[in-house]
Amino acid sequence: MKKICIYSLIIIAFAGCKQILGVTPQSSITEETYFQNEGDFEPYVTGIYTFMRSFANNVTYGTERSEELVAASNSRFSVAWTQIITPSSGALNYSDWYKAIGHCNLLLKKIEPFSFASNPDARKKILAETYCLRAYFFFHLSRIIGDVPLMLQAVTDVNVPLLPRSNATDVIRQVNTDLDSAISLFRSMSIFNPKTYPSKYRFAYGSAQALKAEVKLWSAKVLAGGASDLNDAITAITEVETTGLTLNNNFRDVTGLRASSNPEVALAAYYQRDETGGNYGVNALPFLTIVQGALNLDSLPYCNTSAAGQGAYQISPASRALFSAYPNDKRIPFTWVTERQASGPKIAWITKYPGTKYADERISDNDLILFRLADIFLMKAEAYAALDQTSLAIGYLNKVRVRTGNGDYTGAADKATVEKEILNERGRELFFENKRWYDLVRFHKGGTIDVYKYVPNLTGKATPLFWPLSTAVMANNDKIKQTEGYN
Repeated sequence: MKKICIYSLIIIAFAGCKQILGVTPQSSITEETYFQNEGDFEPYVTGIYTFMRSFANNVTYGTERSEELVAASNSRFSVAWTQIITPSSGALNYSDWYKAIGHCNLLLKKIEPFSFASNPDARKKILAETYCLRAYFFFHLSRIIGDVPLMLQAVTDVNVPLLPRSNATDVIRQVNTDLDSAISLFRSMSIFNPKTYPSKYRFAYGSAQALKAEVKLWSAKVLAGGASDLNDAITAITEVETTGLTLNNNFRDVTGLRASSNPEVALAAYYQRDETGGNYGVNALPFLTIVQGALNLDSLPYCNTSAAGQGAYQISPASRALFSAYPNDKRIPFTWVTERQASGPKIAWITKYPGTKYADERISDNDLILFRLADIFLMKAEAYAALDQTSLAIGYLNKVRVRTGNGDYTGAADKATVEKEILNERGRELFFENKRWYDLVRFHKGGTIDVYKYVPNLTGKATPLFWPLSTAVMANNDKIKQTEGYN
């Protein structure tokens, strides 16, 4: 996985389907060059992970529309943060998503005649990861735009049918089918062990179950899947709990440790200086010029130049307020630090992804976490609470609180109060991990909050929860309808 950017060269010239996506169809060169022997599939699936990393590194959809951030010294916010999104401003062009899905479809088709007789486990692993990747792409695309064109065929020439948007429920059904196929393949491997994570940067049995749990929570609340989906989420998380993950004792290590040696992480996107470039944390790191003279300069995660730190984001007052009842929360120093100047407090800089301080510069190269155990515990608490099994929900809430220094939850045990506390705990625990907007949508649909009153920039607006499609997408397919709520 550490050579993922090299493998990405294999696929960089390939594209999606013009009729569906408004980009060039995949070339026949693909078939002439690749998939000639069994050794071609492993580097190909490795290359597909570059798309997963790219999507994980985009905070527009998972963070900016939430209440987590406000501008620091140099704002870099998109219209998503202002909640003024239109088909011509901030709309989604999903071509990259379908490039990624297209690569999955092509691999699934081309692997069919290869038996991998000498190593059948290798074939199962490649298939399982590909199904997980396709599920990940479809799921996250559906969380952004709702109804999604369900492209399942491999594209090898220009004869691609135009596809309308499929109902989100049907899309999620396909996502679950892919995940069930992947989980079955992982289990059928001769070397299967639920505690095996061959790479924390690639899907394995545990991270497949974690993704399934997240999908089931979404469908339970947003798509009215109800108790059945909630119970399925609980079952999937119970499986994750058998995979050997453990919480870090020190919250600093959550993002401070590389995923490869991090006992809490189930899946992460790989970053390393001089190989992958910086992650989205670059927007939150200040540079020396704007913090010069700070009385606590040594405690600030500053970079030497604006090329390494943008100084654009700080933690919002709303997110800081979540900690107000717990001023000694041990997570605070590894979430934000307030710059102190002689004139008084200034900007509350984010320390969640502090990068690595090298001899010459601080570089924003922490691995980006997709799934970790604390998140998974809180998902299980959320599912139990939604089922009105609040004592079980509180038990899982406390599993996360144990390292915070805040003690067990002692508040009211009614469903509404416990659900709100779980949302608050997710805000504290998972701040700046690119999950908050999706959390808010789930809890809004579940009736815990009114997101239009909860997010300051949504107050007084009627912006739909899902994104519009760009005019480029609409122009290339007359079967595509605009997202509901946009003209």
